[in-house]
Amino acid sequence: MSDTATLRRRIDQALGREPADLVVRDVRLLDVATGRLHAPADLAICGDTIVGTLGSWRGRVEIDGRGRIAAPGLIDTHVHVESSMVTPAEFEKGVLPRGTTTAICDPHEIANVTGLAGIRYFLAAARSLAMTLRVNLSSCVPATELETAGARLEAADLLPLASDPAALGLAEVMNYPGVLAGDPGMLAKLEAFADHHLDGHAPLVRGPALDAYLATGIATDHECSTAEEAAEKLAKGMAVLLREGSVAKNVAALAPVLTDATWPRCAFCTDDRNPLEIVTDGHVDHALRKAIAHGAPAMAAWRAATLGAATIFGLRDRGLLAPGKRADLLLLDDLESVAVAAVICGGRPVTSELFAGRAHPAPVGYGSVRRAPVAPELFEIRGGPGTTPVIGVVPHSIITERLSAEPPSRGGRRLADPARGLHKLAVLERHGVNGNVGRGFVQGFGPLRGAIASSVGHDSHNLIVVGDEDADMALAVNRLIELQGGVAVVRRGAVLADLALPVAGLMSDRGFDHVRERMVPVREAARAIGCTLDEPFLQLAFLPLPVIPHLKLTDRGLVAATGTGLKLIEP
Repeated sequence: MSDTATLRRRIDQALGREPADLVVRDVRLLDVATGRLHAPADLAICGDTIVGTLGSWRGRVEIDGRGRIAAPGLIDTHVHVESSMVTPAEFEKGVLPRGTTTAICDPHEIANVTGLAGIRYFLAAARSLAMTLRVNLSSCVPATELETAGARLEAADLLPLASDPAALGLAEVMNYPGVLAGDPGMLAKLEAFADHHLDGHAPLVRGPALDAYLATGIATDHECSTAEEAAEKLAKGMAVLLREGSVAKNVAALAPVLTDATWPRCAFCTDDRNPLEIVTDGHVDHALRKAIAHGAPAMAAWRAATLGAATIFGLRDRGLLAPGKRADLLLLDDLESVAVAAVICGGRPVTSELFAGRAHPAPVGYGSVRRAPVAPELFEIRGGPGTTPVIGVVPHSIITERLSAEPPSRGGRRLADPARGLHKLAVLERHGVNGNVGRGFVQGFGPLRGAIASSVGHDSHNLIVVGDEDADMALAVNRLIELQGGVAVVRRGAVLADLALPVAGLMSDRGFDHVRERMVPVREAARAIGCTLDEPFLQLAFLPLPVIPHLKLTDRGLVAATGTGLKLIEP
């Protein structure tokens, strides 16, 4: 809330009784409230709040807009900051200059490793940023009972955090099978947060199952993969978040549902996006640009990315450039190409000085890989001739296929067949709970010869490794144990490239640019050993996520999505 003195200053600056703190001169204002682009005029700002538009003001500081378009800051409605592999302060450095001035995050990656300590870290980090980071409290720690996480959070654990100024509501309710089955723990969380925003996660959920899911009060979904699925969810009152991550890229398929009629119920999100793509392609700006390129009307797309997003999530102080709203704005050279020339966040120009000299909370989650070094024999898969279930990777999708194949066998052990793109896959519990190992086969990484391993394995974040030989798989896993988390690429007894992620095994404690630079040789190493996936590490990271159809592998074994829920299956 604003005090009386602040309100008086806003009134006086709006009326011209005193100069505005900041005036952006000569801009064409993108009016997302009425869908118009206004003729050049000034925009006046007092502190972090807009106090005047469509007029002329004097300013203590003035910026020449040069006839550019002034647009509201972009809102990422669902993101896991941890997937950028950097801490929140470094995430801000990567996305704020691209025009993302507000992000709604779910810290369930770090929460599945460290529990409440991880969520509290994110709440504290949000208070140290120039951009707005709102935190939805993680609903699925663990995501299901068919995996081993490092923590368990119930409704009573989460509810005391709901009053934090950075908290927004309940994060994506991923365990939709649990909701539909009436799981007491899930229903208790939905009841506890009934007066808050309830974020959804319902891939391929349609018909009466969707009705039941929505009947709990869940409001949004970012898992639509087809226009038909999105249209049904919109027709049933759900808000659809068009996602463009590094693996799941749905904007092109969903662009037809974003129209002049539907934009108030649409928004954009990135979910999981790596630092390389943030730098080379963009963040929410990239998703918006792609939607327009695939046929969404430019004005409707901009309204969804700003006012639509703010309205859906109850962010009443932003989403449009109008008096009384937060001064988050972009100066654009072009509307359709989303050419961001400058960013102002909370009334302050986004320059290197904005990021300097600020104190941020110390990261949590060091020392989280509690697993002794492993031997190659751990990765043996016993069995003779015959077919076995195989996870089929679908490029640019976190949904997998349930395939079947007959791997070669020798001496009572089943082997990989890289010529057919058939590889061994293993998930190793790494939280020091039970030492479980899940083993199976996967197809879709190409003729890979070597191993790729990661401590990022949604959402319980156990160690996951794919490879063609047990010795390389063991070496890759042991390198992760030595690094206390990260990614590693191995070929025939040598580590070709790696990246340390010591903060909960998910994030680097180095800068955004360091991670981006280190990811280049890691990606090149993956290609060098034959991996054909554009984004092998995030694609690998989703293979242990059982709440995404159709076949996944956790530390407890293969998990299949059925019409009635999830179940462990025998290989």
